[in-house]
Amino acid sequence: MAAGEAKIGLKRALTLTDAVLYGLAVTIGAGIYVLIGAAAGRAGYSAPLAFVIAALLMMITGASFAELGGRLPVAAGEAAYVRAGFRSSSLALAVGLLATAIAVVSAAAISVGSAGYIGVFVAVPADLIVAGVVLAMGAIAAWGIKQSVTFAGLMTLIEIGGLLLIVAAGAAAGPELVTRLPEAVPTSIEPGAWAGILSATLLAVFAFIGFEALANVAEEVEDPGRTLPRAIFMTLALTTLLYVLVVWVALVAVGPGVLARSEAPLALVFERLTGASPKIMSLIAIVATMNGVIVQIIMASRILYGLSSQGSLPPLLATVNPATRTPLTATALTAAAVLALALLLPLERLAELTARLTLLLFAIVNAALIRLKAREAAPPDGIFVVPLWVPWAGVATTLALLVAEFVTWR
Repeated sequence: MAAGEAKIGLKRALTLTDAVLYGLAVTIGAGIYVLIGAAAGRAGYSAPLAFVIAALLMMITGASFAELGGRLPVAAGEAAYVRAGFRSSSLALAVGLLATAIAVVSAAAISVGSAGYIGVFVAVPADLIVAGVVLAMGAIAAWGIKQSVTFAGLMTLIEIGGLLLIVAAGAAAGPELVTRLPEAVPTSIEPGAWAGILSATLLAVFAFIGFEALANVAEEVEDPGRTLPRAIFMTLALTTLLYVLVVWVALVAVGPGVLARSEAPLALVFERLTGASPKIMSLIAIVATMNGVIVQIIMASRILYGLSSQGSLPPLLATVNPATRTPLTATALTAAAVLALALLLPLERLAELTARLTLLLFAIVNAALIRLKAREAAPPDGIFVVPLWVPWAGVATTLALLVAEFVTWR
């Protein structure tokens, strides 16, 4: 960069609506489309309760992210939070790379899933479909933050529209959605009655992971101190409402046993309720999975940009194209890593590891807020502030879930 030349920064273009759509785009997706059958198999008719419990637990960590996002509205938010809290550049870099790895592996897994859905309609080798999806979504992510988030938002609306279609079809099928509500609450207090709910809660937690991605576009949000907390809480609230409604409709429509055995549970529910071809829901699933790829590429590229801006990675990754106002090098590197993982590595075990690492990441971020609060007499003015017990509860709940995940799944 020439002497005296101003560094081009990211553009603050995202409104509250944009931010909420982005949060929904990252959060809603494979979780509800894939995990609903497994959750029903573990908790039966109490599966909606498991989603409510998971949402309440995620709200705690969401509140910590809401305060930290107002304190430090920058890309690579988690790394910046840890650097400020622990005053450790090496730990911040490790956390930033951890967050990047989570996003990249998630995008790779989702791209492989999209290839399976697309392959139902197009007779093309899966590797070519994967490559096409990743490259196309990477190009859209590089186009511009407003354009890419708008594109993701439109796909999110289609995806949510499909879920709402299931809810509407269930409501039109009769009064059972209301009359059978008592079945959602277990009548026994024996440990065995709640073991399945705990197991399903662990699955449901992973369906909510994604709201934290809002922290990584904070540098592109208008008035982040006010907008970011509202976007996080609105994302979690809307996601919870939609998940609970869809899960209950699915349980009433086909029952937990059938739902658990189905490889495409929502397509089965749609067919059972409407009599229409399940391919309609398969098309919506394609939209949902492609949506997941683009939002994860955006998130990972912004983390790399943020780490570079903070001096932890080579300066090239912080270069912003003057035309698109996006970090093209970071976006290209992210797309390449996603494509390599999707084509070369077995993703199932990596996806399981990613979920565990996400819980660990949440615990570290909550601990960073505890350290920040402990060192100051009063919080900064003009930001959303949570009581000290909130990040402590965030550490406790995420570590407890991590331990329970090993105990329950092993």
